Amino acid sequence: MKAVIIGAGVVGVTTAWALQRRGMDVTVIDKADGVALETSYANAGQRSYGHVSPWASPSMIREALPSMLRRAGPLKLALPPSMRTLQFLMGMTRYALQPALFNDNRRAMLRLGQFSREQFLALDEQVSLAFDGAHGGLLKLADTPADRDHLLRIAEVMAALGIDSQWLDEAATRQQEPGLNADQPITGGLLVPGDGTGDCQRFTQVLSQRFVAGGGQLLTQTRVTQLRADAQRLHAIQLNGADWLEADAFVVCAGCGSRELARDLGVNLPIYPVKGYSLTAPIRDSRCAPVSTLIDDTRKVAMTRLGDRVRVTGFAELADFDRRLLPRRLDAIRDSLDARFPGAADWSAAEPWTGFRPMTPDGPAAIGRARQANVYYNTGHGTWGWTLAMGSAELTAQLLAEETPALDLQAFSPGRFTRG
Repeated sequence: MKAVIIGAGVVGVTTAWALQRRGMDVTVIDKADGVALETSYANAGQRSYGHVSPWASPSMIREALPSMLRRAGPLKLALPPSMRTLQFLMGMTRYALQPALFNDNRRAMLRLGQFSREQFLALDEQVSLAFDGAHGGLLKLADTPADRDHLLRIAEVMAALGIDSQWLDEAATRQQEPGLNADQPITGGLLVPGDGTGDCQRFTQVLSQRFVAGGGQLLTQTRVTQLRADAQRLHAIQLNGADWLEADAFVVCAGCGSRELARDLGVNLPIYPVKGYSLTAPIRDSRCAPVSTLIDDTRKVAMTRLGDRVRVTGFAELADFDRRLLPRRLDAIRDSLDARFPGAADWSAAEPWTGFRPMTPDGPAAIGRARQANVYYNTGHGTWGWTLAMGSAELTAQLLAEETPALDLQAFSPGRFTRG
């Protein structure tokens, strides 16, 4: 079988790898001049298999939306909002007001997270990849008794799905992360010991090299400019306004660009580019730095150790494709790391970044077929693309190979928005 994958981020490259392992002839194309240059470039670095959850949640209505009015709130809205932004907010709110749907989607995403962890570990046994990867666990901090109660409720959901987690009191939390600021009180933290870290861009780059060495074709600086399709099949895609490329199957892994491709194929896939910020800095003093990865729910930031670097990530900005790096956002996430791990980072050599998370309004990614029999979607993972990449890639490969998928994919159906 000849397969073409549109998108060379972590999701596209892992999908290419999974298809190649099944003996398929695979070509990956991307409009950028290299792999992992968009969302995969400098994301949080966390593989948070036990932490995945829909953004469209009841707590989002209670906490996140009102935070748009606070100067230091984690959710920001560009004014005046575009029609696309308003449609996304209305859709997300509609889904968030359905607690039963949220719970179903969260369980489905957590199951996919655990499956993805299995696939990452299997890959570790197959090939040696250098990407500052580790599985040192994720620690979600609690500052108040209310935070503690919230995390314990999350632990109950995880336990029901067989996901290991451990509540740590303050002393055990500080033993787990000795660099935490001793002057800042905490009540404890929830540790998910099976979660991991790693530089997503480095991983994607080295895996793409293995893919090409195995006979795969990677075409960068290559845009899809036209489609030759009908209601039954996608017959060919035109590249850069010139040559046509035919294949037996096509897989859309184009992140935020998937929406337009799906629209041209008659599929409604309302993916929105939720903007995020990160700073990656050399570690100045390893004794003060994170050991693994943490979620600071008070400040809504993620902090991750990547070898001799530390990365802090935050904010969810609804501003369409505005790529400006706003200094006040970078200052806020820098201050967040300094408050938790004072003296850890050498900010003089920090690399700032902003990128767009391809978010669906209800939360789950789009995995599977929607209309044409030979077009598959593996896209819209939101903040969880790095975490879920290996799992969703394997599921997509199972579908193309006509194997029975390892998981129920109903929650991830790409046609769910077209139907609704």
